[in-house]
Amino acid sequence: MIFLLRLLVKNAFRHKLRSGLTILSVTIAILAFGMLRTVVDAFYVGVERASANRLVTRNAVSMIFPLPLSYKEKVRQIPGVTRVASANWFGGIYIDEKNFFPNFAIDAKEYLSLYPDYVFSPDQLAAFLRDRKAAVVGRKLIERFGWRIGDTITLRGTIYPGNWELVLRGVYRGLDENVDERLFFFHWDYLNETMRKTAPRRADQVGVYVVGIERADQAADIAAAIDGTFRNSMAETLTETEKSFNLSFVSMADTIIAVVRLVSLAVIIIIVAVAANTMSMTTRERFGEYAVLKTLGFGGWRIACLIFGESFVITLAGGLVGILLTFPAADLFRNLVGAYFPKFVVTRETLLLDGLAALLMGGLAAIVPTWRAIKIRIADGLRRIG
Repeated sequence: MIFLLRLLVKNAFRHKLRSGLTILSVTIAILAFGMLRTVVDAFYVGVERASANRLVTRNAVSMIFPLPLSYKEKVRQIPGVTRVASANWFGGIYIDEKNFFPNFAIDAKEYLSLYPDYVFSPDQLAAFLRDRKAAVVGRKLIERFGWRIGDTITLRGTIYPGNWELVLRGVYRGLDENVDERLFFFHWDYLNETMRKTAPRRADQVGVYVVGIERADQAADIAAAIDGTFRNSMAETLTETEKSFNLSFVSMADTIIAVVRLVSLAVIIIIVAVAANTMSMTTRERFGEYAVLKTLGFGGWRIACLIFGESFVITLAGGLVGILLTFPAADLFRNLVGAYFPKFVVTRETLLLDGLAALLMGGLAAIVPTWRAIKIRIADGLRRIG
């Protein structure tokens, strides 16, 4: 076995420049494939974290239209509902647009009770709940901007114009590594009180209601009951599971995700062609050697093993280098655009797909050269010697 492996390695690197360029091509292909897969995975992090015991109620026309505050108590009275929390996407800007991070005005006590994944120290949580102008942020925002407890953070409103000064009272960490630690929360009451003074028509309006339910198997019935309660009203509702709600955001990027997947597939196909060309050139140069092997009694399957083995050595070498480079590439990507993704981590599934892609490239690249080497007659092969 060791002898065979040494033979395959020597054969694979007999033409060093050609083999090196092919390995480089495979490396780039696997690196690109792994990074593109990681980008696709990043879009679905929120979907994976969604709880089956939370529903989201929004305006049936569009998420850009609000719901009346009066709906809250009516939703709470529906059997099976345990908690109801209001939340508005605030869309504020910190200093400059490049400092983007998600920021929300929330019904703090109810909302945070529905999301135990956000872990606070008791003192900081109590301080946040006491102060209407307080804010809490994820640990990644603290690391990114160097904020400290007690700092005043000013957000420039876009949806809600003006400069909003908020005092940082707490920092949360995720219950596990999949929890988004780059969110910014402040009190919905503070937002609403300000709107009553500056824009009364926009007061007492809620972006969405997050609804806690007793059992996940009640979700469909409770959603139907909520929407039925407000049917034929001025603001009809659409209630769906948190997973479906999050998927609706992902669906906005369906075209981008589809293009990313097609590009990753196209990269693999192109590099398969490159590897196949390398193996075809190598096999054509060795027809004489294969003819000699046939005269010594080597069967077609032994020759096939040599060609496939050499192809796998090249593609797996490139695949291994590509996989190793995926980690620093992901770190670089995370530093550049990590603010737009709650999680950007190379998963085991991606690494497995990288390995399978390298094997697939090696196998496909060797099929035609192997068939030609097996089919060539001994006499025709011996004529190529010299």
